[in-house]
Amino acid sequence: MPHKTAHAQPFTALVLAASRRGPDDPVARLQQKSHKCFVDIAGQVMLERVIDTLLESQQFRTVLVSIEQEELLHSTARLKAWMDEGRIAFVQSEGTLADSVMAAAKAMDAPFPMVITTGDNSLHTPQLLRDFCESCRNGTSSIGVGITPEKMVKDDYPDAPLAYHRFSEGAYSNCNLYMLRDKQALASAEAFRGGGQFGKKHARLIKAFGFASFLYYKMRLKTAADFLMHVGRRFGTTAEPIIVPYAFAPIDVDNAASFKLSEDILLKRQKAAR
Repeated sequence: MPHKTAHAQPFTALVLAASRRGPDDPVARLQQKSHKCFVDIAGQVMLERVIDTLLESQQFRTVLVSIEQEELLHSTARLKAWMDEGRIAFVQSEGTLADSVMAAAKAMDAPFPMVITTGDNSLHTPQLLRDFCESCRNGTSSIGVGITPEKMVKDDYPDAPLAYHRFSEGAYSNCNLYMLRDKQALASAEAFRGGGQFGKKHARLIKAFGFASFLYYKMRLKTAADFLMHVGRRFGTTAEPIIVPYAFAPIDVDNAASFKLSEDILLKRQKAAR
């Protein structure tokens, strides 16, 4: 599929790479790393892989990496080269996801539109990012939330260790991929002050979105689009789902099982590309 770069509005990319558990993270423990995003997966440091994909997509004018210390972005030759060349920039992570996003937005004069991804999204591809960005450009809401239908995932990866959010029309898995179009969208970051994972921890959902939202979610009374519209209104903005039509899109690296699955997928890609 051809992609447009010259006339398409570029985004800021924000990579959330800080570690809540540090070396005690189950993925970091696999290779005794300080952060899970520094593990080697299929022959490449995972954070390098994520950044490589962002740069290759040609959708981003700036790539910000939110992490605890700038020195961490000098810990591999490739990260250091990107830093020295100005291809990526450090932004200080904060104690919560919400504050980290706010800090990144404040670090730039013109941060929007912004795409937020994570340092463990090892399977995302340049084409996936181009498609996501194009869908966001064609959307109308201030917030875009990347999701993939359950059936699409399970057709290819029936044993993928994923959580699914169930709505009236079906279930989806979150891709850890978000778009903030404008300053008003920043209000939504407050929802992640408690850490996210709303499907597993309903108390967080109630605190972040209110009891009515919890009922809509728990009883599957709304479509995904209507639910996000409702949530957007709660924050005084607008939100919509962005369907990411790639079965691997929601698979991030959270534990030993998802690490193995992700590495297997990457190794198969490399073999097919030879």
